[in-house]
Amino acid sequence: QVQLVESGGGSVQAGGSLRLSCAVSGISVTSNSMDWYRQAPGKQREMVASITSSGTSNEIDSVKGRFTVSRDGAKNTVYLQMNSLKAEDTAVYYCHTWINSGGTRRDYWGQGTQVTVSS
Repeated sequence: QVQLVESGGGSVQAGGSLRLSCAVSGISVTSNSMDWYRQAPGKQREMVASITSSGTSNEIDSVKGRFTVSRDGAKNTVYLQMNSLKAEDTAVYYCHTWINSGGTRRDYWGQGTQVTVSS
């Protein structure tokens, strides 16, 4: 059973930093693409950053240079380091992955962690 458990959210002032963690069980973070999504109130969920099985990372333009996604294979954990936070980064952040199970795509989500940035 694949499980994703996020932690590290909280309330910070603009310009501050947070590091989100996603502890993964059931699959290896070095064998699967892992993503971070966020959903702000009244908005659709959007992908913020991803890291592929080969270790290639990508971030959306609005967070590029401020957010960094990484992973630790030994801890089977994915991280999202968020620096220079802005009020518009306020959202619930979710860890996500998917696997191909017998030809069927199965998506897995964490429970989410709230990030609140005050200006």
